[in-house]
Amino acid sequence: MEDNLSVKRLACARIPTAGGTFQLCVYENSRDDKEHLALVMGEVFGQPGVLVRIHSECFTGDVLGSRRCDCGDQLHRAMELVALEGQGVIIYLRQEGRGIGLAEKLRAYNLQDGGLDTVDANLALGHAADARDYSAAAAILNDLGVRSVRLMTNNPEKIHDLQCLGVEVSERVALETTVYPDNAYYLLTKAQRMNHLLDAGSLLNALVANRNGHH
Repeated sequence: MEDNLSVKRLACARIPTAGGTFQLCVYENSRDDKEHLALVMGEVFGQPGVLVRIHSECFTGDVLGSRRCDCGDQLHRAMELVALEGQGVIIYLRQEGRGIGLAEKLRAYNLQDGGLDTVDANLALGHAADARDYSAAAAILNDLGVRSVRLMTNNPEKIHDLQCLGVEVSERVALETTVYPDNAYYLLTKAQRMNHLLDAGSLLNALVANRNGHH
């Protein structure tokens, strides 16, 4: 992990959405040519306990509304929660497929359709189970002057990684979404193998109900 990654804010503009008006800021970074984004509502500079979501790009979920994952639902739920509070930040990192890219993610999907879970599919392709890096997110929060965050996540590893990068996480805010037949096994894998803070019992029940419904 590169400790000296820096970001530069290129432009910001007003973005009115169904849930409220945000400022969308685009950042370049010193490591690669990816442009990361920050969706900001309200005054966050110098503020403690800002409601924050660090969201990694998911074209299939965010744009197409795919139900193979919970990404799109998490993004929209985070926007709703920020809008309800009138203040917050959603950082959109360009690291598709937990860092492996879209083409490899689609190859992993095919392996999952053949019986592998989301962790083993990534490993079978020679990747880490989770190759994401939050250095850019930490740098963007620093640029925005956010003193501490209430992080919307179900992933304890994300909290740990951000703290290692110097981000003060004062609270975890659960971000649970609708369980669909197509993502119940995926979510169960995240709970059982990646230690995500999800209710494994209810996910198992959803899987059983789904299988019984197919008989």
